[in-house]
Amino acid sequence: MPLQPTKNIWHNGKLIPWDQANIHVMSHVIHYGSSVFEGIRCYKTGQGAAIFRLQDHMQRMLDSAKIYRMDLGYSLDQMNDAVVETVESNGVAPCYIRPIAFRGYGELGVNPMKNPIEFYIANFPWGKYVSGDRGADICISSWNRMAPNTLPVLAKAGANYMNSQLIHMEAKLNGFDEGVGLDVNGLVSEGSGENLFLVYKGQLLTSDLGSSVLAGITRSSILTLARDLGIPVVEQPIPRELLYIADEVFFTGTAAEVTPIRSIDRITIKDGLAGPVTKQLAAEYFGIVSGQRPDRFNWLTPVKVAVAEPVSA
Repeated sequence: MPLQPTKNIWHNGKLIPWDQANIHVMSHVIHYGSSVFEGIRCYKTGQGAAIFRLQDHMQRMLDSAKIYRMDLGYSLDQMNDAVVETVESNGVAPCYIRPIAFRGYGELGVNPMKNPIEFYIANFPWGKYVSGDRGADICISSWNRMAPNTLPVLAKAGANYMNSQLIHMEAKLNGFDEGVGLDVNGLVSEGSGENLFLVYKGQLLTSDLGSSVLAGITRSSILTLARDLGIPVVEQPIPRELLYIADEVFFTGTAAEVTPIRSIDRITIKDGLAGPVTKQLAAEYFGIVSGQRPDRFNWLTPVKVAVAEPVSA
């Protein structure tokens, strides 16, 4: 999915040309991974373009920054407005939105606190993230997710994604679409960039936040939809082998959206097809973000952009 440049990127309160959004090679973030970021989708709806759960994403970014003692210098409302301004200035929808804040150029060394905070927001067209239209074929990675009290998993921080890269590269090199990491106790955590759900004996299960998972916004959305539809939901530690005997398994995430999983470690899940619960939740999710069903949870923020057809990966 090569990047498709747009006209503007928001930087520290003002819009600048895409090609001028540069940083110095000695910026702290390059050497120590000191960044926090978000990934947000703007969808095409029947009523125009709309950003999905903007406020929740930007609140999580503020929370991530707080954990890492980064003062972003903007209120939640100001950050929301900056995202809308960026999207509207570029006139690109549907699109993917990437707000990122990082420690910039100043001092070198592990102590980051004297380095300035640089805050950027970009948006651009983006297609399907997890391949496999008939369902993804995934594996359990040999790489574990971060143990508690090492790196804070509830912070969406750049440094965490070095672990994600190892999980994803190993899966790809071994012929899979994606990998899943286990936590320090050998229990199911999440994919390299996705939360994981399974259906077993009529219940929808997902790993609890104590299993080194990111508190995903799409994860939260699926939990809300399931409860609203009367589907029993359980957040609990999940043993690896439960995945193999589950009736359904699927990924969720801003990039992955709702992606059914066909096989795990080359063990086919049920009949290898998306199951009824996965289909029901995906239909509800995509119905809301497309404007075909009522936005009953107030998840959509309208933006003044003429919508185009989605880009295929």
